[in-house]
Amino acid sequence: MSAIVDGVWEQHAGIAKSGRKIAVTVAQGDGIGPEIMRATLRVLEAAGAPLAYEEIEMGESVYKRGLTAGIPESAWESIDRTRVLLKAPITTPQGGGYKSLNVTLRKTLGLYANVRPAVSYAPFVRTHHPKMDVVIVRENEEDLYGGIEHQQTDEVVQCLKLVSRPGCERVIRYAFEYARQNQRRKVTCMTKDNIMKKTDGLFHRIFDEIGSEYPEIEKDHLIIDIGAARMADSPEIFDVVVTLNLYGDILSDIAAQVAGSVGIAPSANIGDRAAMFEAIHGSAPQIAGLGIANPSGLLLSAVMMLVHVGENRIAEQIHNAWLRTIEDGIHTADLYDAQLSRTKVGTEEFASAVIERLGAEPVQFKPVRYEQQAQLRKPGMGTVASRGTTEAAKTLVGVDVFVDWKKGGADGLAAELLQCATDALPLTMITNRGVKVWPKGHAETYCTDHWRCRFQTKENSEVNPRRVLELLERVDASGVGFIKIENLYLFDGAPGFSLGQGQ
Repeated sequence: MSAIVDGVWEQHAGIAKSGRKIAVTVAQGDGIGPEIMRATLRVLEAAGAPLAYEEIEMGESVYKRGLTAGIPESAWESIDRTRVLLKAPITTPQGGGYKSLNVTLRKTLGLYANVRPAVSYAPFVRTHHPKMDVVIVRENEEDLYGGIEHQQTDEVVQCLKLVSRPGCERVIRYAFEYARQNQRRKVTCMTKDNIMKKTDGLFHRIFDEIGSEYPEIEKDHLIIDIGAARMADSPEIFDVVVTLNLYGDILSDIAAQVAGSVGIAPSANIGDRAAMFEAIHGSAPQIAGLGIANPSGLLLSAVMMLVHVGENRIAEQIHNAWLRTIEDGIHTADLYDAQLSRTKVGTEEFASAVIERLGAEPVQFKPVRYEQQAQLRKPGMGTVASRGTTEAAKTLVGVDVFVDWKKGGADGLAAELLQCATDALPLTMITNRGVKVWPKGHAETYCTDHWRCRFQTKENSEVNPRRVLELLERVDASGVGFIKIENLYLFDGAPGFSLGQGQ
């Protein structure tokens, strides 16, 4: 870890030891956000958390003022100062002009690891899996959440999936370091690399590389579909799970619901120089203002925040008081069950019940001991390995030309493009939505107006980029409208591109 990162970490610890208050940026959020934030801050204050709050505005009200990012510059300035954000859920307005503020915050602040614990609280919260205790570490910056989308033809839109070696290395190393420092026994990787062999394949390959450095930790890999099914059916077989962004988003909600309720699930978004803590549930505008929302997800996120800034004793006190409240049967409406609960309470009443139990420990649950556990961010966690810096020999061997074509089928398009092909770059394949339709396509294959046309050198010999430009000029002159291109490269002699399905 860099000296700057160590300095940020030591700054938080030093403030705590000196008796000065730790500055934290707070966003009240939308919908039920202000209610659950108010309850959470009451508990933190009652527990004596040495925090000084800088309140910022973000979310729906900012969007409505015409700021499509959803966050004003003054809010960024506060986060840059404190480097710790406690955020209630926000609402992103419907429509194509607004980007997700959650994604913007995670990516802008470099919060590459989304840590989402899913723990069952049986028998006081109903679940079929009373022994569940899983931590999902989700890659937070890449994958389809880049939000890079384009409409390319009348019938086809595209979303670009981007996966980088450094991005994979950081989050996977973080997952293994988290497991090691918190005495976890196993790390499971989940991908869909049987289909996405380049993107998900890279994630799996780096998991194997980094995992070899942790011989004491058990490792396994599952395809995401069967992995999600097993999470729903047998979550007790998992310990720490690391996966890509979209899969992690879905999987962590499955895990939280299987454990008992998405409403009580916390999360931490961890980077080298900043961190954000938030419940995983949404803003629930349908119950806003009714005083019935469960503040547990945000409160437990605040507990994770306290651990992050080195206030382990207070984090332990609040978490144990929360556990005692749950086992005493004092539940909000979302958890209330006549057979399991004793008292149904609202948001503020629940916070008061937790405050009354500060200093107490659960009787049936195992008390938490944060003083004996590692921080969420320590030197070495997520540090990018040097293996990603080697520059491969890169050889251009062809080009995929994507075209908008409505005048006929694959054979008609091939007839046009064969006239454009050159000796240097012959036409070798046409696909539609990834499926090979020329040569020797099948009449049953349904085709849209979006075609990938591959021009590739014989025996993957190197081609001058000028030949690609000449080819594109010929395609353009033919009247076939091309949308975009992707160059075909070999990296150290290995193809950096996939085959067509059926090729």
